[in-house]
Amino acid sequence: MPLTFTLDPAVTPDLRDGILDLWADVSNTGGAVGFVPPVTREDIRPSLVQHFALMAEGRVRLLVGHDEEGCVAATAFLTLNTHYLMTHWLWLYTVMVHPRHQGKGYGRDLLAAAADAARGLDGIEAIRLTCRGGIGLERFYESCGYKEVGRVPGAIRVAPGDDRDDVIMLLPLA
Repeated sequence: MPLTFTLDPAVTPDLRDGILDLWADVSNTGGAVGFVPPVTREDIRPSLVQHFALMAEGRVRLLVGHDEEGCVAATAFLTLNTHYLMTHWLWLYTVMVHPRHQGKGYGRDLLAAAADAARGLDGIEAIRLTCRGGIGLERFYESCGYKEVGRVPGAIRVAPGDDRDDVIMLLPLA
């Protein structure tokens, strides 16, 4: 059964808790979403609060996918540029699908919903994201239409002696 996507849902305690659970579960199963396992909801909470503050300022939009049980199953944050020379594209951050739903095509669905949401924003012509190299994410994003447009070798330190490339991807929306 497909996910139901909502752009800019009301921020409720259930949504907050659902995102915290999702983010912790994705992180703890090796997902490249800003943390290294083991991580707890309390470790993640400050980052989520920061996202919520940016949402309240109108600088970030939240896309949430709910499963058939109404649980948060996927998220992505669309972050608008504030620099006047770059307002024609946005960043896609914290792209997550719950591990229990991976392999069902929900990641592709999430990226398609994010592209649709971005197309609905005035003046947005492209989406940019970065991903951690070395775990195959580049191939996944490329299969969804993104192109690698840059790479910073060793920019992400997962652990001492374990540096990964920061890969920059772009999806033109035209």
